[in-house]
Amino acid sequence: MKPEQQLELLTPHPANVVTDEQLLEKLRQGRPLRIKYGADPSAPDLHLGHSIPLRKLKQFQELGHQVIFIIGDFTGRIGDPSGRTKTRPILTDEDIQANAQTYVEQVGQILDTDRCEIVYNSSWFSDMTTTELLNLASQYSVARMLERDDFALRLKNEVSITVLELLYPLIQAYDSVAVEADVELGGTDQLFNFLVGRDIMRSYGQEPQVVMTLPLLVGTDGKQKMSKSLGNYVGITEPPGEMFGKLMSIPDRLVFDYDRLLLDPDNKVVPTLPPNVPVDGIFKYMAQNPRDVKADLAEAVVAMYHSPEAATRAREEFDRVFAAGQQPSEMPEIVITNADLEDGRIWIIDLIMQADFGNSNSQARSLVRQNAVSINDEVITDEMAEVEVASGDVLRVGRRRFARIQIQSR
Repeated sequence: MKPEQQLELLTPHPANVVTDEQLLEKLRQGRPLRIKYGADPSAPDLHLGHSIPLRKLKQFQELGHQVIFIIGDFTGRIGDPSGRTKTRPILTDEDIQANAQTYVEQVGQILDTDRCEIVYNSSWFSDMTTTELLNLASQYSVARMLERDDFALRLKNEVSITVLELLYPLIQAYDSVAVEADVELGGTDQLFNFLVGRDIMRSYGQEPQVVMTLPLLVGTDGKQKMSKSLGNYVGITEPPGEMFGKLMSIPDRLVFDYDRLLLDPDNKVVPTLPPNVPVDGIFKYMAQNPRDVKADLAEAVVAMYHSPEAATRAREEFDRVFAAGQQPSEMPEIVITNADLEDGRIWIIDLIMQADFGNSNSQARSLVRQNAVSINDEVITDEMAEVEVASGDVLRVGRRRFARIQIQSR
C-alpha cells in the first residue's frame, strides 16, 4: 500500500497525530516502522479501554510495521500520574510480576504476538547507572514538567507530588529511546508523556517519534474512564455472559461511542439503522429502541473476543434471566460446610462474602439495605438476618450475580 494510502487508513478521526506530515515522511522511507505501545501492569486484566490502541496497533501490524509492546514492570513501580489527583500506591514486585504474566496472553486476543517485540522496561532500567539517570533527569526542567494539567491542579489544591512522579514522564520517554520508536500511541491522557518522549529522543540524537493519541473509553458507570481500580471495566478475557451483562448496563448515551471505538467498520451496530436515518437522528432512534441496539452492540463485542456462537448464547441467556425473570442455566457455586451453619442457618452477610459478592461487610450490608439480595427470589431486607439455606438454593445479589449453594460435611 502506498504511503499516502496507509496514512489515510491509519489516521481517520478520532485519532490525533503529531504530526500527519511527519508520519507520512516516515512511511515514505519504505521500511517497517517501529510502533511503540506501553502498559504498566498495575492490574491483572486488560479491558475494552485498552482494546482501542491495541486495535490501532493491529492496523499497523497488518500493514507490515513492527509493533513494540512494552510491559512497564519498572515504571509500574512508580505509577503513572496521568489523570491522577493524588499519588498512586506503590505496587510490590510480586504484584507487578503476577500482573505482567497475564498481559502477553491477553494481548494475543487482538495482536499477532508472534510478530510483536514484547519487552520489559526493567531490562534497560535495571542496568542504568546513577550517572545515566542523572543525565536523563538533566534533560528536562521542573517548570516544564509542572505545566501538565494534573500536576498544576494538584499544586493548586495543595496535594503533594513526589519526585518519583516528576521522573515518570522522563522514564517513560526513555523507553522510546531504548526501542528507537518511530511512533508511540496510546490514550489522550498520555499526550504530555508522549511529547516529552519527542524531546528526550532529540536529546539523545534520535529522530523524534510521531505521537498518536486515541480517545479514552468511558466506563460502564458512564462517568469516568474505564478502569480496573474503579470497577467500571469490561475485561477482554471475561466470560461471554459477564461481558454481555456488563455491556447491557452501560448508559444508553454511550452506545454510539462504544460502537465507534470498539467495533470494526464492517461490523458496526449504529450504521445498520433503518434507511434514511441521518446521523443527528441516531439518539432519537436509540430512544425508541435502546435495548435492542445495546444488545446488538453487546453481542458484536462478545463475538470479537469469544465467538459468534458464544455471543448468541450470552444474549439468549441474558434475555432468559432478565427479560423472562428466570435463573441462569449455569452459575458458580458457594460451598458451605456444616461448621459454617448454626441450626441450618447462616448470617446473610457471611453468605454474601463467601460468594465474593461484596468487597467488605459494610458493602454487603448496604446491598441488603438496597433490597438487592435474595435467596430463591425471596428478598432479604434485614442485614442481621440468619437465613436458612440448603443445597440447591440460589443466592442472587443485584441484577447479574447468582450463585448456587452447596452444603458439605466437614
